[in-house]
Amino acid sequence: MKRIHLNESTDLVAPKPPQAGPLRAPSPRHGLAVMAVAVGVVAPMGAAHAVDWPSGFSKCADEGGTCKVGDTARQVSFGVKDKWVIKTLSGSVACTSATFGGADPNPGVNEKCAVGPAGSPAPSPSPAPAPAPSPAPAPSPAPAGQSGGYAGAVTGGGSATPVTVKTAAEMQAAINAYSGSGGLVIRYAGTFDFGTIPDPCAQWKKPAGAVVEIKNKSDVTIEGVNGSAANFGLAVKAAASNIIIRNMTIGLLPGSIDAIGIEGQSGKFPSNVWIDHNTLFSSLAECSGAGDLEFDGLVDNKAGAHHLTYSYNYIHDHHKVGLIGSSDSDASDRYITFHHNVYSNVGSRMPLQRAGYTHLYNNLYSKVLTSGANIRMGGYSLIEGNYFEQSQNPVTSRDSPSIGYWELRNNNVKSPADFATYGITWVASESSPSRDATDWKSTANFPVGIPYSYTVHDPACVKQKLPSVAGAGKNLATLSCN
Repeated sequence: MKRIHLNESTDLVAPKPPQAGPLRAPSPRHGLAVMAVAVGVVAPMGAAHAVDWPSGFSKCADEGGTCKVGDTARQVSFGVKDKWVIKTLSGSVACTSATFGGADPNPGVNEKCAVGPAGSPAPSPSPAPAPAPSPAPAPSPAPAGQSGGYAGAVTGGGSATPVTVKTAAEMQAAINAYSGSGGLVIRYAGTFDFGTIPDPCAQWKKPAGAVVEIKNKSDVTIEGVNGSAANFGLAVKAAASNIIIRNMTIGLLPGSIDAIGIEGQSGKFPSNVWIDHNTLFSSLAECSGAGDLEFDGLVDNKAGAHHLTYSYNYIHDHHKVGLIGSSDSDASDRYITFHHNVYSNVGSRMPLQRAGYTHLYNNLYSKVLTSGANIRMGGYSLIEGNYFEQSQNPVTSRDSPSIGYWELRNNNVKSPADFATYGITWVASESSPSRDATDWKSTANFPVGIPYSYTVHDPACVKQKLPSVAGAGKNLATLSCN
C-alpha cells in the first residue's frame, strides 16, 4: 500500500481557500477500488525552510533519472518542499510519477527521489491477525481489521480471550484491570428494555448516566453480542489508540451524555479508533427547557481526536448526531471517515465539522430535518457516492465565523434539477458567512490524499441494500452490489 508521509518537523495547517476559477478535479474511477497517494503539507509562517525528502533519507536521483535502491526493498520518496509520496521499492527504479502510481505532489515542479535508510520500515502495516471466532450470539470478527477509512488497520484486542460483562460497572472494572496494551476484548451481553421509558423528556431530565471510559489504554475491542442493549455511554479518551467499538445498541441515555464520545485530554489525543456496526438513537421529542439538545451527541469527537472511522452504523431519531470539535476554537488537522452509515429521521450534524479533513462516502441520508454535513472553520470534505433523500440543507456551511469547503463526487444528486426528485429542500441560514450547496457544485478540490483503498458503490445500491447490513445485530455484514 502506498502511504502519505507528513513531514513531522512542521505543523500541519489547512491549505488556503481556493481562488475563484475553474476547478481542476481529479478523475477517480468510481465503482473501483481507489488509492490516492499524494498530500500537500503547508509549512506555517516562521517554520524552518522546506526540505525535499524525509529526515534520514538520501537523495538518489532527480526526476527522470534512475534511483539505485539495491536488492533489499527500502522506502523511496518522490517530491520536494515538504510534499512527498513514499513507496517501498527495490532494484533500479525510474524517478518518475509513474513509478509512484501517477502521483505528482508538486505539479509543474521537478521532483527528487530519495532513499530511506537500510532497514526502514515498510509504509504499510503487517497483516493483523484475525480475531478469534466468537461463539453465537456474538458477531463474527471483522475481516482483516481494515476500517475502510482514516483509522486504517484497527485490530483492537485482537485474539485476546474475551471477557464477558453485563453491566457498565463490570465493563469499567475489566478496563481498569487491563494493563493498557497487549489486547483486551470485552463482550457485552447485557440487555435493556427501552420500552420502560415511556417519556423521553423524563429521561433527559435525569442526572447524567454512567459512561464507561477507555483512557490512555490501547488495543481494546468492545463488542455487543446480538440482542444486547445498553443505556450507558462509551468514551475513548486521551492517548487511547487501536480501539474498536462494534455491534452495540445504545439509546435514550439518561442526562446529558454522549453515546460514543472520543476526546483528547491533557495534551494526549485518541487515534486509530473504529466505530462500526452500532445502532444509536434517542428521540426527537421536544422537551420543555431543553431546546434541541434533549439528548447529547451520538458520535461526538473533539479536542484533537484524529484518524477515526465510523462505518455501518444505524443512527436514527436524534436531534444533533455528531460534532467534530467542541467549539470553533477546537480546530486541528484531524482525519475522519464516515462510510456506509444510515442516518434516518435525524436533525443535524452529519457531521458538524470544524477544520480538518473528512471523507464521506456511501452513506444514506434519509429524512434529515435541519441540516446534514455542515463543513465549517476551513475544513474540507470529500462527499462521494452518497444517497440523499427527503433532506433539508444536506450539504452546507453555517453557524461559524469561517466557512468550509467540499468536493462532490458521484452522489445520487447530480444537479439542482434532481432536488425535487429526491425531496431536497433548502432553508437559508441566518448566520454570516454561510454557503449552501444549492448549485450542487464543488467549492474546492479535496486537498489531501486518501491513504486507504476503498470501493465506491453506486448510490442506488446504497439506498436499496445498505439498511439491511448497517447497525447492530447484522453479524458485521457489509454491502455487496454485485
